[in-house]
Amino acid sequence: MHDRTMTFSLGNDKEGNTKRILTIVYDALQEKGYSPINQIVGYILSEDPTYITTYNNARTLIRRLDRDELLQILVKSYLND
Repeated sequence: MHDRTMTFSLGNDKEGNTKRILTIVYDALQEKGYSPINQIVGYILSEDPTYITTYNNARTLIRRLDRDELLQILVKSYLND
């Protein structure tokens, strides 16, 4: 008999998901010859999707992130390091 209960969560890791998306976007921008930091900052400040390349679906991915949540996660990450 198994008397242990195992719990797990699917898709509830916002910070991990955000990091994965930012990494994909960063890599896509770099591969296309852009300055990834400048382009991502431009996108965050303006919410203009043209700052992000469509290469590797990067533009679609970054638009899945809520800009306010993204900023909160970035500031939290910066201050916790």
